Amino acid sequence: MGKIIAVTNQKGGVGKTTSSINIAASLAATRRKILLVDLDPQGNASSGCGIEKDDLQSHMLDVLLGEVSATDAIMKVEQSGFDILPTCSELAAAEAHLLEMPDKESRLKIALQPVVEKYDYVFIDCPPSLSILTVNGLVAAKSVMIPMQCEYYALEGLSALLQTIEQITEYANPELKIEGILRTMYDPRNRLALEVSAKLHEHFEEKVYRTAIPRNVRLAEAPSYGLPALLYDKLSAGAKAYLALAGEMIRRDEVAAGSAA
Repeated sequence: MGKIIAVTNQKGGVGKTTSSINIAASLAATRRKILLVDLDPQGNASSGCGIEKDDLQSHMLDVLLGEVSATDAIMKVEQSGFDILPTCSELAAAEAHLLEMPDKESRLKIALQPVVEKYDYVFIDCPPSLSILTVNGLVAAKSVMIPMQCEYYALEGLSALLQTIEQITEYANPELKIEGILRTMYDPRNRLALEVSAKLHEHFEEKVYRTAIPRNVRLAEAPSYGLPALLYDKLSAGAKAYLALAGEMIRRDEVAAGSAA
């Protein structure tokens, strides 16, 4: 059964969607079967994969409302080698409707159950806010990946996110844990970045990925072409960093599987 990872941070602009797309593509390049779930009403993960959101026949909103199965809504991103459950702009307007539905926190978990066994990894790109959509992502997931910049305010945001994860663990998803903390837009020449990075290692130890994602123009350019950095410019620093992260994730899982055996 696939490992479901929610990619989330309540602070916007931290590279959450960029990370979701590029990790999916990098793991797909290692012949893993990957599903990317776009749970953000902005739909940047969908458009970043070259999908025209206005042309979709079925999408995340239909799935959450129970009108379409996840199987029927999932699309193949041919050039990138992974599948995506795309979203639409109407998703934001439907949040109030979701709040009135039974099992409102578990709609995504229920929807993914028939398809999750087909994949090695399922990544959920969550909205940059604590909404019913984000709660759905955290309830559906087994673990949380937290992309964050090494800045002072990012530490404050991280504290709030950890409280949210703790509440979800207590009331709705006792299996939820932190998968890893990913440093994004990282510049080792910046003293503050080094200080924040040191604090992260001090408090979270092995949960902090060794791989850090650098600031990289190619990473910023790639979504406008509907491509991950790996296909847009495989020699770029950003593409190499996400490939390294994919390798690190695979090694972690192999060690964990060996320990459990």
